[in-house]
Amino acid sequence: MDKGHLAPLTIEKIQQFLDSPLPGAVAQKKMAPQSRTGELDRWHVPADCRKAAVLLLLYPHANNGRPPELHLALIRRTEYDGAHSGQIALPGGRREDGESLQETALRETMEEIGVTPRQVQVIGGLSPLYTPPSNFCITPFVAISTRRPDFQLDDKEVAALLEVPVRQLLNPALHRKELWQFQNYGQRVVPFFDISGQKVWGATAMILSEFLTLLSDGFFNTD
Repeated sequence: MDKGHLAPLTIEKIQQFLDSPLPGAVAQKKMAPQSRTGELDRWHVPADCRKAAVLLLLYPHANNGRPPELHLALIRRTEYDGAHSGQIALPGGRREDGESLQETALRETMEEIGVTPRQVQVIGGLSPLYTPPSNFCITPFVAISTRRPDFQLDDKEVAALLEVPVRQLLNPALHRKELWQFQNYGQRVVPFFDISGQKVWGATAMILSEFLTLLSDGFFNTD
């Protein structure tokens, strides 16, 4: 696909992409932080990982007087004593007993941003991803709403909502890398999406990388 002439992003086209073979780790690795010295293979999934699910929620939104276009809902988590404190994330969380992973993604979305399962339609899923810092095995689902939801944020878990045009994420100017200093891990090169000054990195960026690679054939193959 010609990156300069991306086809119109329609729900039908996105569902078609989701029905195609998924690029999986090949796409996820494009936004993976540099491995730290002595780190075990992050692509090896331990048997005792904690099951979790997230939702890529798509909906039309007319922003700043422009015609409606597909947006994606991201959240900024509140500060807490945990591995993902304050990070930009997709709505989601840990699976509870007796529920499917899709049910987990929908329940967590309702709890965190107030969008009920009746307001959305799940149209597909992406490749699972293991995140070592929290020992989560994350399964992403993609859902649509026919209109912009009336978001109701849980202020205990969500500090802010980011409504991002999907096309904006395909802008290569937003894809950056920096050398970061981590208290426990030392210096590591970290790729991220710079969205209005917010750095989207780690598992969220890796999940988005696969989704965006599906939308634009080989878009991340720029090395």
